[in-house]
Amino acid sequence: MISTSFILASLASLAVATTISPQVLHERRTATPEGWVKRSRHASDAVLPLRFGLAQSNMDKIDQFLLDVSDPASPNYGNHWSAADVAKTFAPSQETVDVVSDWLKTSGVHPERIKVAPGKIWLELNATVAEAEKLLSTQYNVYEHASGAAHVGCDSYHVPAHVARHIEVVTPSVSFDRRLVGRDGPGRPKAASIGQPGAGVAFPKDAGVIHNLIDQLENCDSHITPLCLRALYGIVYEPLAAHKNSYGIVEYTPQAYLQEDLDLFFTNFSKSTVGTKPNVVSIDGGVAQTTDKGFATNGESDLDIEYGQVLVTKKLPVTLYQVGDLVQGASFNNLLDALDGSYCTFEGGDDPTQDGIYPDPFGTAEDGAYQGNDCGKYKPAYTISTSYAYDEADLSPAYAARQCAEYAKLGLMGTTVVYSSGDNGVAGNQAVCLNDDGTQSPTGKRFNPSFPGTCPYITSIGATQLPAGKKITDPESATYEVIYSGGGFSNYFARPAYQSKQVSAYLKNYTPTYSTPTTYNNTGRGFPDISANGANYVVAVDGAFSRVFGTSASAPVVGAMLTNINDARLAIGKKPLGFINPALYSSSFKDAYNDITNGTNPGCGTKGFNATKGWDPVTGLGTPRFPVLLAKFLLI
Repeated sequence: MISTSFILASLASLAVATTISPQVLHERRTATPEGWVKRSRHASDAVLPLRFGLAQSNMDKIDQFLLDVSDPASPNYGNHWSAADVAKTFAPSQETVDVVSDWLKTSGVHPERIKVAPGKIWLELNATVAEAEKLLSTQYNVYEHASGAAHVGCDSYHVPAHVARHIEVVTPSVSFDRRLVGRDGPGRPKAASIGQPGAGVAFPKDAGVIHNLIDQLENCDSHITPLCLRALYGIVYEPLAAHKNSYGIVEYTPQAYLQEDLDLFFTNFSKSTVGTKPNVVSIDGGVAQTTDKGFATNGESDLDIEYGQVLVTKKLPVTLYQVGDLVQGASFNNLLDALDGSYCTFEGGDDPTQDGIYPDPFGTAEDGAYQGNDCGKYKPAYTISTSYAYDEADLSPAYAARQCAEYAKLGLMGTTVVYSSGDNGVAGNQAVCLNDDGTQSPTGKRFNPSFPGTCPYITSIGATQLPAGKKITDPESATYEVIYSGGGFSNYFARPAYQSKQVSAYLKNYTPTYSTPTTYNNTGRGFPDISANGANYVVAVDGAFSRVFGTSASAPVVGAMLTNINDARLAIGKKPLGFINPALYSSSFKDAYNDITNGTNPGCGTKGFNATKGWDPVTGLGTPRFPVLLAKFLLI
């Protein structure tokens, strides 16, 4: 596992030291991630784009700030911040800039080589490998992925003790966030995207083409349609303030929808919606491509938009955030850049070893390589749903913590962020688990949670299903066919206060038989938060209907429900929901869910956890009772 002690240390700052103190370990990865092999030491004269992420101000208060506008009991509930307020509050101090700059200068770096990025969040330095190794007391290596991709990094690095609390992260270093895939053409760099088929932990699973289309309530155990979902959760709502609202759905190139698939779906399940298109917001050259077709590239986007649009009706616009160009693709950070300018110029910008870099250096405009940089270009929708995820262990704690903090900032600004929890139970992508040494493999025994599902500032969505032979009025179960609801406990993030009561009750009353911390971290953030049906979806893909499974189906359904609730609040002059978890876990919302008490989420050679009375790390608090949830949110 990766040491996380530096994360807490980086949230405060010390007085400027006049001499360089002894170096201390800042970040370490004890094992190379699954699929990567260390090939050789990097050439000493090669140049690295070293970037020192500076510690932000007031990060120790971010929970306090967010709860102040998100806790229904707070007098400031719903008084969300402006983007300018966010940028000003969390900007690094001049002292932090000075401490890190002085260290570099004292180490022999000429002042003209040190660049302070806008917003003072990064110090940038182009250094040779030899210089970087001396500065950080490390060794840079070249790693190779099974796909043929190359990566430069180190196993650990050090910084002076007096500097450590002023630095959150150094790149390139220990993180292997992006799963790279080869690009055609001699000498072209290899890059990747979370949108590449198989790259994430929550892509929908295709269970085959449907030859006899069924849309009857008595068949919802085998064919889930919008009719079934409306009946299951009581989703009856006509938008009243659509001009003030939008539902944001995120897709990563090359994933893309086909309009003919949307219309085929609408023709069968919502005829009045035929011809409706999402409002496409192109981020960093994002394009809903139609060249590559098939379930692997069209299944996710078709699923998300078909169900998202029908459940909010044609009256309410769906905003499609299409992220990344066809040459390079994108990561979650590229989306966040476009939604919050402070994430580019203050919160951190992009890491060339982990994120899509724009303007795209890997091609020309003629190749489809985007030559712009979308920073703070778009106002975020009030609800944003994403059906993609990483394994938490693929990321360094610093990278994950930095991104997680940005979700908190979106919550401060009034946006609800929803992510699918994963489809492999307690295991990670491709059903890999953690070994004792921190590596990932199919034979690992330690549970492998997903990210951002473990971030305490997003709402994580698990999956349920109506058991075979059961009626629409019967209780659902945790998914047991094709997929298993992702759930468990974070290895990086501590349990947040808002869920302490429910998670503590689960661990006390339904104590798992697995040992801690060798199998799972019982002090970590528990996920998912809530769930929705994620099995047997009828989805139009490439001109035919397929039966689809995944938390990538349940997430957009919950997102649609929350969008409708936002609409109702806006219609009566209330503020948007923003971060909803403190409300979801509050005692006044305890009857707003259908409690799921049957099923498990197997993985890592175990049955995983059990769905039980109350919150559990399989289906969370349960599935929404939409009318009750709507009424409760209208009262606060």
